[in-house]
Amino acid sequence: MKKLMLTGIILCNFFLVFGQDINGAITEKIIRNIKKEIKTDLHFKAIQNAVSNNDLRKLALNRELIGNIDKHFAYRIDAPGITNQASSGRCWLFTSLNVLRPKVAKKFNLEKFQFSESYLFFYDQLEKANLFLEAIIETRNDDIDDRKVQWFFQHPIGDGGVWSMAPRLIEKYGVVPKEIMPETHHSQNTSMMRRMLRRKLRESGITLRKYANKNKSVPYLRKKKTEMLSEIYRILSVCLGTPPKEFSWRYVEKGDSVITSGNYTPLSFYKKAVDSNLDQYVMLMNDPSKDYYKHYEIEYDRNCYDGPNWTFINLPANELKKYAKTSILNDEPMYFSCDVGKQMNRDDGILMLNQYDYASLLGVPFGMNKKDRVLSYESGSSHGMSLVGVDTAQTGATTKWLLENSWGDKGFDGYMIMTDDWFSEYMFRLVVLKEFLPKKVLDVQKQKTIKLAPWDRMF
Repeated sequence: MKKLMLTGIILCNFFLVFGQDINGAITEKIIRNIKKEIKTDLHFKAIQNAVSNNDLRKLALNRELIGNIDKHFAYRIDAPGITNQASSGRCWLFTSLNVLRPKVAKKFNLEKFQFSESYLFFYDQLEKANLFLEAIIETRNDDIDDRKVQWFFQHPIGDGGVWSMAPRLIEKYGVVPKEIMPETHHSQNTSMMRRMLRRKLRESGITLRKYANKNKSVPYLRKKKTEMLSEIYRILSVCLGTPPKEFSWRYVEKGDSVITSGNYTPLSFYKKAVDSNLDQYVMLMNDPSKDYYKHYEIEYDRNCYDGPNWTFINLPANELKKYAKTSILNDEPMYFSCDVGKQMNRDDGILMLNQYDYASLLGVPFGMNKKDRVLSYESGSSHGMSLVGVDTAQTGATTKWLLENSWGDKGFDGYMIMTDDWFSEYMFRLVVLKEFLPKKVLDVQKQKTIKLAPWDRMF
């Protein structure tokens, strides 16, 4: 055995010395060839010194494009105040409510208005906990290493989401003004609470599977599930506060000094203040890795067990732009989500292609199209904002778009400006009222959905 090991070591050294490829390993010869490809002239040394000692993004900022985007818009929907999701993944909830906020401001003639995101977030987390536990009961007899079971335990709960989760929450639990259930430390900094919820849910999930292995009935498991949910409710109440069942709300109308008040439940406030049929909104998607003019559904991509999975109609980007412009011209903001981190100047609030020229700085080309970026997980939807403005050139062509963000006053006074070509490359989801969509799109919604796995790239 020692002889064989010694022979192997000698052969390995021989191949390394003479540069032969050993089953795909990196050899000395490969290293030498790689080095030959790197130019070690004065320009390389200067770039190396600069990049290794500085922020890559600052060095890659394309000076030629700075100042090319003005901040004026031909058509813009005004928002009643700036919102801030802080250190949380609740952009989807802020954005969904921001779509509805102008309706409330108009209804009550308010200068500013904001819903309580904490109130709906409380029930979002409770509902997601219930969905996870029901999924564990449903898959109780499957092997613990089954991919779906693994996926459930890997993702028991999170604070992210999409538009389709908001209507079910709102219709079930109503809404309240911000001051009725304000933010807490844990609503604005969700990571620690999320960690505790995940730990407890994983423990509860394993316990349910143990009961199932003892042939306990589904009614018994659901009884135990209710006890487990009481622990989740307690954690949420401690971290977020207890949601109100009824409340008194006082406000002052724009340009007036008379205080108006009223008594509401969250549901009665929703019906009076919003007065909008949320079923009239349709989620559109631009995912070039999937067939267009098809109706898709992602399994388990929801927050309420008794609610629908997330569904979307996949369309070319130019069609989404057309419907978005129509909506803005009719004073209707839209839920919009995108890969916000790509080519984003956070300080100025600009989303523009080639804004950061990494290729020139690093001397390495980057050339994937949108489809390839999706398939390789290089790009996907990462942030939701409300689409509220559009600008056009003298020819009538669309040049840029305005997004209401939820990062406080960061960027362009709380907004992001997106060029039209950036829209094409990094936009993914858009929620539009049915009245602005043509029959050919609405007919796609009637198709039987193509069900995608929970781990689909677009989850």
